[in-house]
Amino acid sequence: MLRLTAVLCALAISGVAFAETKVPGDPHADDPVGIVPDPCPVHPRPEGDAGWQMWNLHMLTRDFGQLCRYAADNKSLKGQTVRVVFMGDSITDNWINADPSLFTSGLVDRGISGQTTAQMLVRFRQDVIALKPQVVHIMAGTNDIAGNTGAATMETVLGHIQSMAELARAHGIKVIIASIPPAGAFPWSPGMTPAPQIAAINTWLADYARAKGFTYVDYHSAMALPDGAMKAGLSSDGVHPTKEGYAIMRPLAEAAIARTLGKK
Repeated sequence: MLRLTAVLCALAISGVAFAETKVPGDPHADDPVGIVPDPCPVHPRPEGDAGWQMWNLHMLTRDFGQLCRYAADNKSLKGQTVRVVFMGDSITDNWINADPSLFTSGLVDRGISGQTTAQMLVRFRQDVIALKPQVVHIMAGTNDIAGNTGAATMETVLGHIQSMAELARAHGIKVIIASIPPAGAFPWSPGMTPAPQIAAINTWLADYARAKGFTYVDYHSAMALPDGAMKAGLSSDGVHPTKEGYAIMRPLAEAAIARTLGKK
């Protein structure tokens, strides 16, 4: 993120006005821009740290919401019954790999690693509403606290979650609001102490869900130590659950889905 900021600041200082979101050194600078029939060209997976950094820069300037990630998968679901869409970040993204049997019988994973609530809101129509699920499970906020796409106020982050929930309700989709799982530190964003902010957001989420008649599922309480860090053995890095962590989360998710589908 620091390198991305430096590049964008350099462009701003130069006083050059670009009509397109092109960044010097982008190997895919000739990709289509504007309104086109297919905005999702396929590129080889980048290798090495430098390759990933350029991919990340390209994504943030060309496909901020990463709408291309699930575009083909969404088309393949046309005409199928979708019961629940899991919308989230890496914790949701990794869930299908750790526990693929959960995502059957109409349960669909739409997590994207590294995403903040702003990015999820951008793709919410495509990755949730357009699939016409009965229920959406929203788990978000970890990467906002980590600052993956920069700074934001607490009100902005919570507003993004509210907007997703309100969009779902407006389209007849029932809502599950999930707590942010515990974390005592972020390996990719050292120096932060996320536990207090996670606790504050989770309190707000629980109150919000109760006030709006949504289902709240509390993964945090089942997985946290008294100081707000993840219990030993439940994560690979203190943030991302292992199979053992997801084994705790699964019955809580299934119970929340059952409660939600049973609501009028």
